[in-house]
Amino acid sequence: MNKLRFVKNLSRYSRVILTRGAVLLRVSYSDSVIRSLCLLLLAVPVFSQTPFEVEEATISQVHDAMKAGRLTCRALVDQYLKRIEAYDKNGPAINAIVLVNPDVEKQADELDRRFAQSGLTGPLHCVPMIVKDNFETKGLRTTNGALALAKYIPDKDAFLVKRVKDAGALVLAKSNMAEWAFSPYETVSSILPGYTRNPYALNRVTAGSSGGTAAAIAASLGLVGLGSDTGNSIRGPSSHQSLAGIRSTMGLTSRAGVLPLSLLADIAGPIARTVEDATKVFQVIVGEDPNDPVTAAARDHLPQDYSKSLDRNGLRGATIGILRQAYERESTDPEIVSIFMTAIEDLRRAGATIVDPATVEAVRRERASGPCMGFKYDINHYLAAQGDRVPVKTLAEIIKSGGFHPSVQRRLEQAEQGPENGPDSPACKADSAYRDQVREAVNQTMDKLKLDAFVYPTWSNPPRLIGDLNTPAGDNSQFYSPTTGFPAINVPMGFSRGGTLPAGMTIFGRAWSEPELIKLAYAYEQATHRRHAPSTTPPLR
Repeated sequence: MNKLRFVKNLSRYSRVILTRGAVLLRVSYSDSVIRSLCLLLLAVPVFSQTPFEVEEATISQVHDAMKAGRLTCRALVDQYLKRIEAYDKNGPAINAIVLVNPDVEKQADELDRRFAQSGLTGPLHCVPMIVKDNFETKGLRTTNGALALAKYIPDKDAFLVKRVKDAGALVLAKSNMAEWAFSPYETVSSILPGYTRNPYALNRVTAGSSGGTAAAIAASLGLVGLGSDTGNSIRGPSSHQSLAGIRSTMGLTSRAGVLPLSLLADIAGPIARTVEDATKVFQVIVGEDPNDPVTAAARDHLPQDYSKSLDRNGLRGATIGILRQAYERESTDPEIVSIFMTAIEDLRRAGATIVDPATVEAVRRERASGPCMGFKYDINHYLAAQGDRVPVKTLAEIIKSGGFHPSVQRRLEQAEQGPENGPDSPACKADSAYRDQVREAVNQTMDKLKLDAFVYPTWSNPPRLIGDLNTPAGDNSQFYSPTTGFPAINVPMGFSRGGTLPAGMTIFGRAWSEPELIKLAYAYEQATHRRHAPSTTPPLR
């Protein structure tokens, strides 16, 4: 029982039982005895309380412990800080964190003060978050993984960061990322020496570019995280680290304040250990933002109560198509296919009807028009909008500065040599027409087969060894969701290589179908519980 609540109750009774360890004292007391007991109780810790364990903790468990008086925000933050100290640069050296918020303990104390007055401050009250280092964070360095931006300290938060803060969350730390968000295959940058390691196998990659966020959440260095996904950068790291990751419909979440890779496909969203926690963060971050005009499309699709999708029976009556086009190739790993086929049987047992195959008609792309917008156009416009707040103003200045990892030099130079091709260019008009055709092809297949969603392995191969760029990568997610702008969710489906290397399944559907996809992902997760914690970052004793 909370000490203060217990003390208040003392004055109501003529007898009390005090538990101190295994000793029971039954006493009758006068007012003076009451005062003595109160002072004693407040001065001595209650040893019978079990410490809250942050490993694999969920938002609901944290809030329940706080309401029960078993946990404070400061104690929660301190436990995560201890785990970062023990495991990020020491011990297994996950190397996921580039910056710890120096004010997070003070901010936790303030949340405790507010909680004592009026309870939870919001749906994400005291949720310590790991934020990818391409999200602007007020007062905290934001680098996009690059030395060229090492001196950039934003004076405002990205839209999504402000949303989670307003809901009560704390920015615990910024996470490492593939520099400029270029690589979906590994997490290495010029701002943090060395690779970020996969906590399930320290010699394996985390995927990219949100690999730092995913590794930190998998290792319980934070409660939930924010990542970004242009081709596969939420779903890929989630697959490699046995996590839930949501890439939304284009326009449902704002990219304002997130450094761009390609605004034609950039999406920002949650990474978490459970579908429920990912959904709770998603609920907070969706919404229209005048600083990202694409979000105007969400106006007719909000508000939504995504918690209603957390239905254990959500697969009953669902019709799901296997999108073999997404993953079948000569280099596909047979063990990944076997794990996926087991997942398909799990879907059937949970009540889904499976359509195999569910084929989307291929659409030819016009090649002569050249690229539309892309990195050069988007990064130049982003930097120009920052004025003197950033140390470099153009892609050309970035290259001249030399402030980047050698592995990205060629891509930077190629981008600079290419055309910008703005949104009104012939290239962009051709690209828009192509994307419309792909969307129509996906919708036609779903209509014809009466599908609620497609499924496929997020990666066709296990996580690669660090430094290996020769063996098959296995990335399956660069096309369907990024090209259409339709949503996709990764959910853990098992482990390969003797139960050591995580594998994930993508659930992909129509525009604005997040309630349905969350329902399917949650029902599958609850029916299978494929995730387990990595052995390299056990509870601290």
